[in-house]
Amino acid sequence: MTAAPLPPQPVLRLSGISKSFPGVRALSDVQLDLYAGQVTALIGENGAGKSTIVKVLTGIYQPDAGRIEVDGAQVQFPTADAAARAGVTAIHQETVLFDELTVAENIFLGHAPRTRLGLIDWVAMEAQARALLDRIGADLDPRLTLRELGIASKHLVAIARALSIDARVVIMDEPTAALSHKEIHELYELVERLKAEGKAILFISHKFDEIFRIADRYTVFRDGAFIGAGAMADVTEGQLVQMMVGRSVDQIFPKRAHNIGAPVLTVAGYSHPTEFEDINFTLHRGEILGFYGLVGAGRSEVMQALFGITKPSKGACRIGDGVAVIRSTAEAIAQGIVYVPEDRGKQGAVKGLPIFQNVTLPSLSRTSRGGFLRMAEEFKLARDYTRRLDLRAASLDQDVGLLSGGNQQKVVIAKWLATKPRVIILDEPTKGIDIGSKAAVHDFMAELAAEGLAVIMVSSEIPEILGMSDRVIVMREGRIAAELTGSDMTPERLVRAAAGIAEAA
Repeated sequence: MTAAPLPPQPVLRLSGISKSFPGVRALSDVQLDLYAGQVTALIGENGAGKSTIVKVLTGIYQPDAGRIEVDGAQVQFPTADAAARAGVTAIHQETVLFDELTVAENIFLGHAPRTRLGLIDWVAMEAQARALLDRIGADLDPRLTLRELGIASKHLVAIARALSIDARVVIMDEPTAALSHKEIHELYELVERLKAEGKAILFISHKFDEIFRIADRYTVFRDGAFIGAGAMADVTEGQLVQMMVGRSVDQIFPKRAHNIGAPVLTVAGYSHPTEFEDINFTLHRGEILGFYGLVGAGRSEVMQALFGITKPSKGACRIGDGVAVIRSTAEAIAQGIVYVPEDRGKQGAVKGLPIFQNVTLPSLSRTSRGGFLRMAEEFKLARDYTRRLDLRAASLDQDVGLLSGGNQQKVVIAKWLATKPRVIILDEPTKGIDIGSKAAVHDFMAELAAEGLAVIMVSSEIPEILGMSDRVIVMREGRIAAELTGSDMTPERLVRAAAGIAEAA
């Protein structure tokens, strides 16, 4: 099979695009070409820069450097509206639509047809909506409200909306994540129709089977950098995996001598109606157990169930010698399980409160007497744990909201360590923090394991997973896809298991 010949020039070209945020370089001199009538798959592990480039393409972010061209002419997208006027639209994994409005209103929101008096022409809007839906093979009544539709139908409305602005570039970001097999097949047929109409399609997916099914070309990002591009016909799954993860584990991940002891937590048959199914694993004293998976794999959802935020539909866990289903966070804490969430800003730290009060929130019984808080004991408890994490702050009276992301993370970890847990769950513990703070968190994690604490670490960073874990569980689509130990813990095996790619012969 040979690759289809390319048009003389791309519809849209990005070159030399760079974008930085405080402490993070999200994109560094990347490039991307999108051609009429072709599907280009944008491939990369979590954190590769895919979401950032989509926001640059749609005018949400402005690049710090680089050039955007449409039909060979340089353009700028200072706003999302400017990108839409240039014919660039995005259909996200979670459709940005309004349940209270009708199908037709959602399709033409912001650009509805008007009468000569400037009023919305409802008859024309419904007729045009029906024509767009027919064009993509969607058997939907434009007068229905969105709340009456399922997820797949909402995706079709989002696609019809994209076509209503005469889009030339259609970005599909994980479009099949919540679809059934039948709905996925229908989406593939729709993509073929869009190609036939000459649309340039950017397709973002972690699923290699669908990338090879519908993409004509690929572009690979890794750590915010452009790695390579070419025709799908000229590349294998193994080559793409190597391009995605082609790096050795950095030696900034400290290993301390520690003994892995008796089981502390045993999870058996944990299931949730919509998030995960049949989760089984055992965690030992002194062990760092890594959980890896792609977006939507269900890792965080399992951890939230173990911490009592959500309830499993079946299954149980053994904590020490007891068997229980955790029904609340209070029960989890009482059993010795604590959870440091991924979104520390919303779920971890309480902004507006000083550092010392954040640290002592779950431990007020230890810092109060007769129903009255003893500030001196709060300060002592907070000081003991923040010192161990090398917290950088003017004082413990400082508002936690004024700290850097890395130091906020340290406060959240200190808060839960102060409860003296048996199991600590760290969900993306170094996400969005600088290298120095990452090293401090890694060092402390290793210290905790060496002291006998059982650690679960959820991470999307392959070097972190391989560098810190004694064992790795890989999840895919709500199930455990693999459990890796020793020499089996390689970047290639992680990505293959997470993406559902069979092992090379």
